[in-house]
Amino acid sequence: TLLTDVPCTAPCWKGITPGVTAWNDAVTILEDDSALANVQVQQDDNSTARVAEFQGAGGAACCQMFSQDGEIVSLLFLRLAPDLTVADLIDAKGEPTYVIGSEFAEDQAFINLLYPELNTVVYAFVAGKTGAISEDSELIGVLYTQPSDMELLLTTQFLHLWDGYAPYLDYAPAPDNATDFEVTPSVTETPTPDGG
Repeated sequence: TLLTDVPCTAPCWKGITPGVTAWNDAVTILEDDSALANVQVQQDDNSTARVAEFQGAGGAACCQMFSQDGEIVSLLFLRLAPDLTVADLIDAKGEPTYVIGSEFAEDQAFINLLYPELNTVVYAFVAGKTGAISEDSELIGVLYTQPSDMELLLTTQFLHLWDGYAPYLDYAPAPDNATDFEVTPSVTETPTPDGG
C-alpha cells in the first residue's frame, strides 16, 4: 500500500509500476487478485490508448489504470477509503515537495500533494475554499505516474512549495491565492494532431 510499501514502493502498486510494467502483465495482475473485482478493459479503435477500470471486491468502482501506447502502463489512479490522514502520509513518506489546490464544489476541495521522487500525487480532502489542510485531512486518492508524466506536470503547472498545514487559499490556484507561486510553467504543452 501507499504507506507501508508492501508489496512494493510507490509508484509501484501490487507489482504494477507505471512506465515499467507491460499492459498485458498488469491486466493479468488485476484479474488474478482476489481482493479486486470487475476488471473492465476498454480500448478506442482510433487510438493506442487503453484503460482498465476496477474495484475492490464488494466495493464500488474506484480505480483506473491507463496506457498511452497500449504497451506499457502510464498511470494508476486509486480512490482511497477515508481512513488515512495527511499526518499518516507525512509520517510514512515525509512532507510533499509541491502542493496545489483544486476546488470541487462550494464545500469540497482537494489539496494535491506532489512527491516527484516517487512519481506520486496524493489527494487530501479540504472543506471547500474556506477550509484548511490539517493533520486530520483525509486522503481520498492517489495517482501513480510514469516519470515522463511527472516531469510534464512539474513543467506545465503552477505549483506552491509545501509550507506546512495552512488554509486552502494559501495553496489555491490563481486568482484566489494570496501568495505567489514558487513554481511556474517552464514549457507550454502544445497539442499535436493525434491529440497527444
